[in-house]
Amino acid sequence: MKLNEIRDNPGARHAFKRLGRGIGSGLGKTSGRGGKGQTARTGVALNGFEGGQTPLHRRMPKRGFNNIFRRDFQELNLADLQKAIDDGKIGAAETITGTSLTAAGVIRRERDGLRLLGNGKDSFKAKVTIEVAGASKSAIAAVEKAGGKVVVLTFERPGVTKDIEAKRARQAKRKAKETKAAPKAAAEEAGETADKGKGEKAAKPAKAEKPAAGKPAAQG
Repeated sequence: MKLNEIRDNPGARHAFKRLGRGIGSGLGKTSGRGGKGQTARTGVALNGFEGGQTPLHRRMPKRGFNNIFRRDFQELNLADLQKAIDDGKIGAAETITGTSLTAAGVIRRERDGLRLLGNGKDSFKAKVTIEVAGASKSAIAAVEKAGGKVVVLTFERPGVTKDIEAKRARQAKRKAKETKAAPKAAAEEAGETADKGKGEKAAKPAKAEKPAAGKPAAQG
């Protein structure tokens, strides 16, 4: 092979169109843009425009929604964790966190939290304590089977956490108030029932007195 024989692979270069080179080329005069009009000018962007009618992307039905509170987890499989321990990147004796995994180069970034998954659970043998934002049931079972521990951390979102705590405090206060008011209401109900029974007993008509012997009963 010689340097002057080196060629690009077929299709590696796009064929250049020679525009404005006479009507015989098919791309002369207007260079394939037609006559006048919007598309004959530069800077025209008609993507999705359908001449004024509602475009297809607006006619299609919408499904679902975008959860603005969705958390972006960094996933970690047990197989990758075991390999990092075997390679000596992290120590099994220390508590493993997202920060330590990032520093060791096992993961690129922690994001909104570390989620432990069970891929490689059959070969996982390291006795470790790992702090995660979430974990699958199979991953937790595999770590505990190896003698380790999975600590699931609670996620605190600024502002939202305070609102949740305030709501729980209000619910507890309302429940305590209802529990305290229940015996009092029962006692009042029992008292009303007793008073009602006494009133009914007092309202019974007295028995008529029998007339004395030999005396006619008084009339009208």
